[in-house]
Amino acid sequence: MNPVVLIAEELAPAAIDVLAHDFDVRHVDGTDRPALLAALADAHAVIVRSATQIDAEALAAAPQLKVVARAGVGLDNVEVPAATARGVMVVNAPTSNIVSAAEQAIALLLAVARNTASASAALKAGEWKRSKYTGVELQGKTVGVVGLGRIGVLFAQRIAAFGTRLIAYDPYIQPARAAQLGVRLVGLEELLRESDFISIHLPKTPETLGLIGEKELAIVKPGVRIVNAARGGLVDEQALADALAEGRVGGAGVDVYAKEPCTSSPLFAFDNVVATPHLGASTAEAQDKAGLAVARSVKLALQGEFVPDAVNVQAGGVVAEDVRPLLPLAEKLGKVFTAVAGVVAASVTVEVRGEVVGNEVSVLKLAATKGLFSSVVEEQVTYVNAPHLAADRGVEVELVTHPDTADQPNLVTVRGVLPDGGTASVSGTVVQSAGRDVVRLTEVDGFDLELSAEGILLFFRYADRPGVVGTIGSILGESSVNIAAMQVARRSAGGEALMTLTVDSAVGAESLHNAASSIGATAASAVDLREE
Repeated sequence: MNPVVLIAEELAPAAIDVLAHDFDVRHVDGTDRPALLAALADAHAVIVRSATQIDAEALAAAPQLKVVARAGVGLDNVEVPAATARGVMVVNAPTSNIVSAAEQAIALLLAVARNTASASAALKAGEWKRSKYTGVELQGKTVGVVGLGRIGVLFAQRIAAFGTRLIAYDPYIQPARAAQLGVRLVGLEELLRESDFISIHLPKTPETLGLIGEKELAIVKPGVRIVNAARGGLVDEQALADALAEGRVGGAGVDVYAKEPCTSSPLFAFDNVVATPHLGASTAEAQDKAGLAVARSVKLALQGEFVPDAVNVQAGGVVAEDVRPLLPLAEKLGKVFTAVAGVVAASVTVEVRGEVVGNEVSVLKLAATKGLFSSVVEEQVTYVNAPHLAADRGVEVELVTHPDTADQPNLVTVRGVLPDGGTASVSGTVVQSAGRDVVRLTEVDGFDLELSAEGILLFFRYADRPGVVGTIGSILGESSVNIAAMQVARRSAGGEALMTLTVDSAVGAESLHNAASSIGATAASAVDLREE
């Protein structure tokens, strides 16, 4: 009897054809909960889009389930930890919409430049006012690209064909890679001051949330046109509306919003704003690519082969039991390393110490590499594409193992050389607490710690002196940020100190900057270690 593949939402015919010859393909309305739960009883794989919820209840109803496939980029409707706990592989289509998203940004930019939407609306209302809707050309203009991940690169390549000058802000890409793309890397402030057009292509992280707000919009080039087709919340919508009202910003193209669905925004009051309802992935081609990608992944999974777009490697069944608890440790260390370093390193060493090295531990290098890039690129980072992301950015990652440790059963360290020749390091281990594995940070740049690597962490480096802890607490309190835990490490009294805070909610870039400035911090960073 062939394995059963349950399709819970509309899928491209070509995707169904990939599965039809080898599997028993069945269909169900994923929004009909009772029907879905009943159909899952025999399913070996289920394919969904965004409307079907695959949570712990659905997983419990599917005793034979081996893979959940989301025909799209996000995984908001799939309870990944619950799937992993049951040994169910989760896959998605992380690159299916990148062309569509880049083209949407181009469309918005052109529409804003030529007043297309407002002119069309006026003409349909019986008005013929050519002079009112005079626009501007792109040729010879400076276009600032905020974020040079895959979508940012596609956007840059396409907008370059209009004869534009390209500059970009992205602290996580090597200058040589930008030069290959014909893009000049600059700081964010320089980009804001020089650009005639700005297009944003960043992931949403604690550091990028509110990246462009009132302060940034106060220094933009007068008349700049701004496009955000990346993530809502990267641009402060009220601050942008104020800048439009004052004439400092000449127009905006907006496809994403801080809260969605969004049917009311201060931006909707302006004729020079082109607003669309998150259409970045809404093309027939993107939907077809997503369906084909996950159909191929399902076929590989049910045939017992390696799956490139699996997002939870534990479900692959190829990692030794002793190694599995160290996977989240290595990934979190990679995230913390990038946050603390502030840039992507030129080279990274993943060092594994302890009895665990008697097993195959190369997957820990992959996990750390995944963590290194998970907060700095738009696309989903997997254990397969992480090495390619490193190679694209010229980052060498090597694995070193030692059978002994100083005082931990197993210890993982991520250590790197930065582009300016400096170094950074983070170490951690896994301990048992209340019957579960707990990831702990034990060292950051030579500062000894004993801190649970969970939630949102803030790091401040500063000169040790009285009153600093109270100052930080007051400033975060003013931003309604609650501190759950805190630890201060120092090498000597009055010397350099490292304060690490666990907080309950995300801290925007401006709040982090204000907190750092208030204590004269030499470095400040934030990293979100919550389960995705």
